[in-house]
This record gives sequence, structure tokens and C-alpha cells, in this order.
Amino acid sequence: MTDRKQQLEMLRDELIDRFNRYKAHKEQRGGPLDKDMEEQSIELQNDNVIEALQQEAEDELRQVVHALERIDDGEGDCCEQCGEVIDARRLAALPQTTLCRDCAERTH
Repeated sequence: MTDRKQQLEMLRDELIDRFNRYKAHKEQRGGPLDKDMEEQSIELQNDNVIEALQQEAEDELRQVVHALERIDDGEGDCCEQCGEVIDARRLAALPQTTLCRDCAERTH
């Protein structure tokens, strides 16, 4: 198994754990809001932050799973848009990337 694949699998497991922690926090917090308006504001703000963090973890998890699928298909080192080999330094820094630097810059 390649180092990159191992790194991605570890990242996948970490993201699943993080996602589940955020989900559990939301379920645990599911009761009524505090009667104090200031406390309600803080609770709602915290809920929004947790929701954003959970969405971020879910989005990153999708990228990691996609990168793992490409590795399993033998396409993990090639850019998904142009087909060129992705620089090893880019893959080391962003193991979940599926785009070379040039294509990534064009899409942003």
C-alpha cells in the first residue's frame, strides 16, 4: 500500500470521527434554547459553527473518498482534468487532490 493511500485512509478515519462528534454534539444539544436572550444568541451561534464544521468535514471526506477511489482505479497520480501527472510535492501537501496545480488554479 502506498504512503499516500495510507495517509488518505488515516485522514478518512479522522474525518469520519470528527463528523460523528459534531453530529453527536448537535443531537445532544437538541433541547430547547435557554430563556435568556443573550444565551439563546450564543447557543444559536455555536450551533451555526458546529453545523459549518460538520459540513466542512463532510466535504473534505467526500474529496478523500474520491481520491482513494482514483488510487484504487490506478488514476491517483494523474490530474482528473488534463491527465498530466500531478507533482509529487503537491500530492504530499494535499494528498486528497485530484487536480494538478494549473487545473486547480483555473477552477478557482
